[in-house]
Amino acid sequence: MNLEEQHIFSQLKLAIASKFLENNSASKTIEDWRGDDIIAFQEDLFSKVKARVSEKWFYTYIKNEAKKLPRIDMLNLLSNYVGYQNWNDFKAHHKTSTQIKTHKKAFSKYLWILLIVPCALLAFSIINTSYNYEFCFYDSIKNEPIKSTILNIKVLKNGQSPIHQHTDSLGCFNYETDEKDITFIVESPYYKTDTIVRKHNSGKNKIIKLKADDYALMLNYYTNKNIKEWKKHREKLNTIFSDNAEIYQFFENSDFVEIYSKQEFIQKLTIPTRSLKGMKILDKKEIDGKIVKLKFIIN
Repeated sequence: MNLEEQHIFSQLKLAIASKFLENNSASKTIEDWRGDDIIAFQEDLFSKVKARVSEKWFYTYIKNEAKKLPRIDMLNLLSNYVGYQNWNDFKAHHKTSTQIKTHKKAFSKYLWILLIVPCALLAFSIINTSYNYEFCFYDSIKNEPIKSTILNIKVLKNGQSPIHQHTDSLGCFNYETDEKDITFIVESPYYKTDTIVRKHNSGKNKIIKLKADDYALMLNYYTNKNIKEWKKHREKLNTIFSDNAEIYQFFENSDFVEIYSKQEFIQKLTIPTRSLKGMKILDKKEIDGKIVKLKFIIN
């Protein structure tokens, strides 16, 4: 890692130690932690962001001088642990004097060129700009982050093989490129495959909602006798639908419409019949966080 990355990562380690010491006792210097201190930190991390780091990882990146930064998903987790949205958010709040000096040096370096050669402005305009894309995926019905399932991402580039990525433990994915737009395919055994096309928009996180493949999900619960998860799924559906929800099923090439009660529809979603495989949500209306109207069709 370069000096700038090394400095900001050291700031992150200081922030981690400070956060941990709010409710725990240990050395103020994180590099001095060992044994019980590391175990206590693992538990505190899990209680706050539902993820752990291994002892080997701790020794590699915290106690020793690592040659490169940890994976971005781990940096996102640790940044979240100390109160930031992700690693980019942490970096944005910890700009160093090194950056400021670099900018001043760069300006003075090119000042004489700007004064003598006006065409230097053209040279600046063709310098490649890097764009950072960040996306977080939500279940379209539950309106919750998809954290329990890892989503596979295939970034498509003209004339090149796809670049394979995956979501992190927060259900998010980020990608840096010099292109102003991005096209990628999202795949998962339990969510319907979707192709996303987006243009860069100020680098902020974008929420993308995916449609669950309830047939695959329910089939997994049934074949693995996962009754606990099946019951949790039913309970969740029960909380997100209003008791008086209006649910309509439309049919292709027909004026016939079938009306379901809340419980009838939940029963339909939690029994793995093949009809679920072709289900497509046409319209959804929510009031106070609960679905009051739903229209769907089965292809």
